Amino acid sequence: MAEKSSLGRRLSRRFVAGTQMDDVLQATQEVNSSGCSVSVDNLGENVTSREEVQRHAELYHRLLDEIAARKLNANVSVKLTQMGLDVDEKLAHDITNGLVEHAVRDNNFVRLDMEGSPYTQRTLDFVRELHGKNGHQGRVGAVIQAYMRRSESDVEQLLRERIRIRLCKGAYKEPPELAFQKMPEVNENYIRLMKMLLTSGVYHGIATHDEKMIAATLEFAKAQNVPPDAFEFQMLYGIRRDLQRKLVQGGWRMRVYIPFGAEWYPYFMRRLAERPANALFVLKNLFK
Repeated sequence: MAEKSSLGRRLSRRFVAGTQMDDVLQATQEVNSSGCSVSVDNLGENVTSREEVQRHAELYHRLLDEIAARKLNANVSVKLTQMGLDVDEKLAHDITNGLVEHAVRDNNFVRLDMEGSPYTQRTLDFVRELHGKNGHQGRVGAVIQAYMRRSESDVEQLLRERIRIRLCKGAYKEPPELAFQKMPEVNENYIRLMKMLLTSGVYHGIATHDEKMIAATLEFAKAQNVPPDAFEFQMLYGIRRDLQRKLVQGGWRMRVYIPFGAEWYPYFMRRLAERPANALFVLKNLFK
């Protein structure tokens, strides 16, 4: 009912660019016309069969081809469990490596999304190994979640290898021994990590819809004379479009993360079940 009803379709269209590749390519062109770049995400994770892995991989290769052919300002975001990490680690490595090589040929970029804590170290190992290959430097990046207690040391290691980072707060439910539970602690760590990124000389993404985090980033960038083209803000499709426009009008770079695919309903339900605060976040932003 959620996927087929008119209400469900209207709600999903606000946050997900349809179910087909043409849908997300059209949405990307529209977002580009507003002055924002894009990262495209084909929804789906924890794949359990080789056939499904191959299907998702082929779709990402077609996406990269279409981005290049249409001259869109967009890259792609990929989850390793969608590339077969739970099926066969070598398969996941080979497929992801193939995507990075495709991105290198097209002068593009692949972001390996971060999933729950059981995958944190494996994902970072994948990023570092792929980034270290000849010709891959600057073409593959990581995601760091500020609520994880380990994130500062992870950032230090990634920066030593000059790997591009998307910094977000984190959307999965994690235990207290692994993650900060109180928002003031998460915010404090987010700002600490943001400052490390902006002074690193590497191009990073500051992913947040929190006006306080945005204000802190702008204040620090101006105080440190960090130019607007040295980093980018990132936000989700359909969330705080007012802030997206405001930042672009102010001369700052903005990348919009656009998910698409038939699996949008299971994706949302998993996120809401894992962390009920996500539901409040979505509902609040329906009216902004």
